[in-house]
This record gives sequence, C-alpha cells and structure tokens, in this order.
Amino acid sequence: MKVGVRDISRKTGYSPATVSNALNRKRGVSKETAEAILQAAQELGYQRPSRIDRIQFIVARKSGKILDESDFHPAVVDGVEREAKANGLPTNYITVDLNDPSGTQRMRQMCQDPSGGIVLLGTEMDEEDYAPFYDSVAPLVVVDGWCQHSFMEAIVISNESSAYHAVHYLISKGHKKIGYIQGTTSIRNFPLRERGCKRALEEAGLSFDEKYRVKVGTSLRTAYQDAKSWIDTNPELPTAFFAENDVLACGVERALIEAGYQVPEEVSLVGFDDLPAATIMLPALTTIHVPKHDIGKMAVQKLIEQVKNPHEFTCTTHISTTFVERDSVCERH
Repeated sequence: MKVGVRDISRKTGYSPATVSNALNRKRGVSKETAEAILQAAQELGYQRPSRIDRIQFIVARKSGKILDESDFHPAVVDGVEREAKANGLPTNYITVDLNDPSGTQRMRQMCQDPSGGIVLLGTEMDEEDYAPFYDSVAPLVVVDGWCQHSFMEAIVISNESSAYHAVHYLISKGHKKIGYIQGTTSIRNFPLRERGCKRALEEAGLSFDEKYRVKVGTSLRTAYQDAKSWIDTNPELPTAFFAENDVLACGVERALIEAGYQVPEEVSLVGFDDLPAATIMLPALTTIHVPKHDIGKMAVQKLIEQVKNPHEFTCTTHISTTFVERDSVCERH
C-alpha cells in the first residue's frame, strides 16, 4: 500500500502541512518534530514522490473587471499547457470565485493533494485571499501575485521598473506634462506602476500633477465612455499619458481622437501589457510587452523542480518586460 502524507499525519499527530514541510526539509519545523516525522515515515515505508502527475491552473476570480478584458491569463495558460505537455503532464483548468465560500473550500482541498502541482493566478487576489494556500501540501507557484503573510513561490511582473522606464521614455521625448490614466477598479499591480511613474518624474525634476490624473472604467467600453465624459468637461490636457494597462489606454485614445485631438501630435499615450488591441489601434499603441507564455512555462518548471529538488526556501521571480515603440508617442520640442 502506498504511504502518503496523511498516513504519517495520523501516526504522528502532526498536521499534513507540518508533515509535508518536514519531508521536504522546509524551515519552520523544529529539529525534534522533523526527526519524529522522518522516523515515522521510515517505519511506514514512505517514499517521497519524485514527480507530480498533473498541473492544476487555478484562476482566482474576484470581480473579473481586470481578468475578463485581458488576454493575460489565456496566454499564461497556453504557456503552462505547452510546458506541461512537454513533460507528459495533463493540465486542469479551474476558475474559483473568491467571493464564494465553497470556492475557498475547494482550494483548501486541492492544497491537500501533493500529486497535483498548482499554478495560481493571483491577478485579482488580495492578501487575505491567500489564506487557503498558507499550508499547502501540494507544490504551488503563484503567477502575477504575491503573498506577504506566508512564503510562496511566485512569478511577478516588474511593475514598478517597467512603468519607470516607460515614463522615462516619455521624458526623453521632451514631455514635461505627463498624466496618469487610472482604472476605477484596482489590482495590486497598479499602485506599483504608479510608483514607477512618480519615481521617473521625480528623478527628472518634474511633478506628478493630480489634475492630469484620469479615472476610467476597466473595460474597453467603459474606459472609452468615461474618457469621453471627461473630455466633454474641456479639461487641461497633458502632452502625454501613461496608462495602467492597454485597455485603459485604448479607450482613452479612441475618445481623444473622436473629440478631434491628434494622437500623438497633441497627446501621446503609453500603455502596459501589449494586448492584441494595441496593434490594431490607429495609431498603434506604444506599450510594455509582458512575456506571458514564458511566465506559464516557468511556472511549470518551478513546480517540477519543487518535487525533484525541494529547498528550504521559496523564490519570488521578477519578470522583466520589453518596451514596444509604435506610433502613439511623438517627440516634443
């Protein structure tokens, strides 16, 4: 009979999470406890799994107002599926509503099965949403999110540095009045992007002027409608905008052009994400490309590594981005 973590838990009285941490030589387990667990494991004939048998991709969904308008997670899923297939692993795709208690219970159950590696999409997750994963027995990698209360393997976008480079680019083009397009729904990435924007302005001796902050909805439709309403108030415009993502930038660009403004001659725009919509805008949107497929591929590799070569530590990997120059920015003289 195959001996599992739960068998050792029943024999020793320690929780499955403590048993798993001891078997995987992770920190947080006292020497005495670890020795007792390892002794019981040996007596029961336990053999540590050398591989996982599937990948479980969990989309943790809260409002959907960011996820539903982006191709981010489908592209990450594609990267996960390709790498999983290359390693002979099937991929299960699960969407969990974070507002539904049954969804939380489902996630807890998945965390108790070490045979299934979990890729958790954290885009819409807040700190308290990570609680079901604190003591995960299953190998786990968080993508586009991070947890501060518990150490978890994570892959995150270099949000602050990417925004900094984008705004620095605008400044190098002669722009001194730079505005900020903000979504009415926020995720944890967005304040980091704002911080990068402010840092670039500060280093150049420029101010972040609140009168150039525009708040719009986070779908293409609502971003356009809200931008149109704002333009109707005849506001003072900056010479350039940095937007928290491409959806916001595209909506504002369309509203500006319809109102008779020339983009980029009068107002330049830079987005974030490099969504397909960015390439079909006229003018095409200058933006920040995120290597979404590579993030998915790396997540699977990290899960396999956790099982093959367990470590006492976890790593948060910051993925760099690529700045994509198109037609929505012009030089100011």
